[in-house]
Amino acid sequence: MKDRITIEGRDGAFGAYIARPKTLPAPAVVVLHEVFGVNADIRKTCDELAEQGFIAVAPDLFWRQEPGVDLSFTSEPDWQHGLRLYQAYDRDRGARDVKDTTNAVAKLSECTGKVAVLGYCLGGLLTFLTAARYGVDAAVVYHGGDTEKYLGEVDRLDAPLLMHLAEEDEFISKSAQAKIKTALASKPNAAVYTYPGQHHAFARHSGTHYNAAAAALANGRTSEFLRQQLR
Repeated sequence: MKDRITIEGRDGAFGAYIARPKTLPAPAVVVLHEVFGVNADIRKTCDELAEQGFIAVAPDLFWRQEPGVDLSFTSEPDWQHGLRLYQAYDRDRGARDVKDTTNAVAKLSECTGKVAVLGYCLGGLLTFLTAARYGVDAAVVYHGGDTEKYLGEVDRLDAPLLMHLAEEDEFISKSAQAKIKTALASKPNAAVYTYPGQHHAFARHSGTHYNAAAAALANGRTSEFLRQQLR
């Protein structure tokens, strides 16, 4: 399975999807999934990052609960399945798993040693937590749910951070977004962009709230940020 690797974490081994660019060695981006696991959407994101010249690795965050989760965001039973996993998920262990992944990826012979973390929703929150608690070369957060509950950790955040917020996000209230912006305003290496009129997961390929223009703007900012921080 040339597109799969195993991460030997401190709490156990877990799988990850990997997409490699044509030119190696290269910097890497660890991509953290939503409640749907390492599904087709996340794999496509990894493939797109590889086309941009990055090694992209998406670890299975739900490996303790149910290894190999691959859910569809168009299926109501899959939504409920993902939400059950999300509600029972141990975020502190999850952030450790992410750090274990970045450590393992940095040591790959094809990696330059530079590793960013990029996440969506649950993965966005874990990106923020990993950056604040353990440090990463760069962090990109797309609509990280519950981030406002962890703003006490902003003081420990030294990594360059790029955050995308949907103004009409049904899971991150406007007051929560305001708290996030206020907390990160003191960080010179943090940039927060808000996308007017957009809803949660506006950048998810073919998702219900997908907006091509907003997604292109956010993804373009992400690409530029990653090139600046990882080259």
